[in-house]
Amino acid sequence: MRKSDINPMPEYFDRYINLTDDIELSEALKISVEELKNLPIERWKAIGDKVYAEGKWTIKDIVQHIIDTERIFTYRALCFARGEKAQLPSFDEESYAKNGSTKHRTLEDLIEELLLVRTSFIKLYESFTPEVLLRTGLGFKGLYSVLAIGFITIGHQRWHFKIIEERYLSLS
Repeated sequence: MRKSDINPMPEYFDRYINLTDDIELSEALKISVEELKNLPIERWKAIGDKVYAEGKWTIKDIVQHIIDTERIFTYRALCFARGEKAQLPSFDEESYAKNGSTKHRTLEDLIEELLLVRTSFIKLYESFTPEVLLRTGLGFKGLYSVLAIGFITIGHQRWHFKIIEERYLSLS
């Protein structure tokens, strides 16, 4: 199924979905893995723990945030796919970032973990039929589908990598 098959288009998360192409989700996920494998890690490492403004996350914190968010969205996708009717809770991303402990980790280690999490996400999605992809559930900011979560995940990654490109790479 494609991005254009998402119905309803979720409020708030449309900003991530809109960063994706209108292609089959399976193809979009493969492209997202290639994007991860081709990150400018050396350029990112040169920035180290610098931030573009006080109180902002380091690049390693951003990658950890993407990992955490993907794990949470994997859970949401599983719940919706299995017919969960209860509204799923949000999470406090600032608290997660504060407790992520990225200072002792390398950027390469975080990227490796993100690739593993993405691989697991893809395997879960390979098990979903078109009917399952259209199932919806209640989460943060309302109703959205399993299909929407797939595109949200890809767009969320692109959103944050765009921020790194625009706001951090000038720091090195």
